[in-house]
Amino acid sequence: MKAEILTKQQPIENSPLQLADIPKPSLLPDEVLIKVSACGVCRTDLHVIEGDLPVTHFPLIPGHQIVGKVVESGSSCARFKIGDRIGIPWLRKSCGTCQYCVKGRENLCDFSQYTGYHANGGYAEYATVPEAFAYPIPDMMKDEQAAPLLCAGIIGFRAFKKSSCHSGGKLGIFGFGSSAHIIIQIALRRECEVFVISRGKKHQDLAKEMGASWVSDSADSLPVKLDSAIIFAPAGEIVPIALRSLDKGGTAVMAGIHLTTIPSMSYEEHLFHEKRLVSVESNTREDGIELFKEAVRLHISPKTTIFPLSEANEALLKLKKDEISGTAVLKI
Repeated sequence: MKAEILTKQQPIENSPLQLADIPKPSLLPDEVLIKVSACGVCRTDLHVIEGDLPVTHFPLIPGHQIVGKVVESGSSCARFKIGDRIGIPWLRKSCGTCQYCVKGRENLCDFSQYTGYHANGGYAEYATVPEAFAYPIPDMMKDEQAAPLLCAGIIGFRAFKKSSCHSGGKLGIFGFGSSAHIIIQIALRRECEVFVISRGKKHQDLAKEMGASWVSDSADSLPVKLDSAIIFAPAGEIVPIALRSLDKGGTAVMAGIHLTTIPSMSYEEHLFHEKRLVSVESNTREDGIELFKEAVRLHISPKTTIFPLSEANEALLKLKKDEISGTAVLKI
């Protein structure tokens, strides 16, 4: 099969992914093999490739927003049949028995594993997944629309829930990439008012097009105090800005897997008045189930820019430069 392979972590400007022909992956008894049709390009892929997240083995195939059809099942599998269209997300496996898993918090499992990180992902013609961690894809969704929901959508949805933004509430979104452009659709349909702070003109234009009440490259001129804020940009310096923008009792959520250093903050200015600062780590399978139901109910439609598999390096470079409007998706 053809696959984009990482053999050494380095800047994406060096085109570190190499297109190669390798054998199809073999199956464990609890796994299914899919023929990949689409794979979303995520900023986490960039963190893995460039070394922000340590990789334990090479070569590695990135990619964790994978849509395809089941072509083979392991000996203990019974959930999906051959030909079923399924999605493979970031969360690949959890132990099921630790204190976090038994409390329904498998996203915090110390033994969790992740697609395109601990195991090969979807920048390839075929991929495997333990069938218990895959999602059936709703018939109404095209492959390229479903792919971004499998990480950008799920993680963003968990962050939105943690933000406690209610109908009529004022939500600030800091950074308007793949997750944000999905979550604004949910927030607006739930009658939240959305304010977007993003440095990229393409992102600003998309936010305006999608219904944001106010868009700027700086929070300095925000016209209101926010009830909730979600920080999607991986920049620690935004955290005190977001907290300062909150009204009393407001909540700021950090949605990324990687964040640069957070500057020193003042208790009085940034956290007093019962403000809350919350982080999000991965997701549970229940988050994904809930997100797909919500996406169908609200007719959520991610905006995508399509690239062939052979242009994975280019897609990631454009992502790094904030040149992607919506989500980049590799069509296999």
